[in-house]
Amino acid sequence: MLRFLHLTCLIACFALLTAGFAPQPRHIVLGYVGGYRGLVNTDQIAAEKLTHINYAFVDIKDNRAWLHNLRTDTTNFRNLNKLKLRNPDLKILISIGGWTWSENFSDAVLTDTSRAAFAASAVDIVRQYDLDGIDIDWEYPGMKGEDNVFRPEDKENFTLLFKALREQLTELGKQTGKAYLVTTALPGFEGIFTHTNMAEAQQYLDYINVMSYDFFTGGPNAGHHTNLYPSGKVNTESSGDRAVQLYLQNGVPADKLVLGIAFYGRAWQLQNDSPKVQPRTITKVDRGGGYTFIKDSLLTNPAYKRYWDRRAQAPYLYNADLKRFVSYDDEKSVKAKCRYVKKNGLAGVMFWEYFSDPKTYLLSEIDRRIR
Repeated sequence: MLRFLHLTCLIACFALLTAGFAPQPRHIVLGYVGGYRGLVNTDQIAAEKLTHINYAFVDIKDNRAWLHNLRTDTTNFRNLNKLKLRNPDLKILISIGGWTWSENFSDAVLTDTSRAAFAASAVDIVRQYDLDGIDIDWEYPGMKGEDNVFRPEDKENFTLLFKALREQLTELGKQTGKAYLVTTALPGFEGIFTHTNMAEAQQYLDYINVMSYDFFTGGPNAGHHTNLYPSGKVNTESSGDRAVQLYLQNGVPADKLVLGIAFYGRAWQLQNDSPKVQPRTITKVDRGGGYTFIKDSLLTNPAYKRYWDRRAQAPYLYNADLKRFVSYDDEKSVKAKCRYVKKNGLAGVMFWEYFSDPKTYLLSEIDRRIR
């Protein structure tokens, strides 16, 4: 009996000692892959460094999910699925909408009948091409995006859309034995919460991909477009942290939030001679380019000087001759974002768009810091 009690105590002590070393759930690394350009060179995708690929985009036509480029879309689905030979845990989702193809969401989900039919059309694409789920990138419910229809009913229908998708994917799962994902991409600005009920919607969602970029776009001023924290120099400045806090305050659990990283830069020509003069009034919007271009062509160009905003945890470039200001994510800001995700219990990181950094400078940094 004493030997038994002694052994039991040893087992209990071992369990207590090792409890703190239990493996933690892996954070997700989700990349948006643009299929709207045509065929995707999947040989260039580092599948081992990703957990999820969201295929962008599926269009909407006649209130149904619609493959706008059927021939290339279907080839892309087949080739993306082949990446699972290299990474069996990789999930491939269709992303419906985007900035250009969100114009018909409001009509498609307006009634119970149309909503069910729209969900069925999206689920049918998942079924037909053996995919793993559906991402909704509606820009924006109840608000103007590019040329989208929007109406007050969008707020309720936004939630009901996810309910319909979840129900129909659950039924599909009973047939296939697979668990399917429902996700959404949403902006980091406060106005979106007036036109959605995220506390209700999140119960049907696996992840909310927070687009914590494009904080500054067209003008009249330039600034950090994908900063983690406010710089403290701009009133009500947007940031990744502010976006996360807004989602938490509106009822979304931290472990469903995916923090956005920009694989591209934004650029402007400034009116002033110094990038440190606020506000950074612009005279022209320029093209920033993807990070591979920024790293290989701009950071190596002596005409550009790199600055680091310690408070914002964000880099920027400035060309004094051209008065050109470039905001972007780099390895240092990505490291800070990955650290933030782990510290705050978020689900992981996502980025737009894979082929903006074909040399995988940023994805490799993500892999080092978060996987």
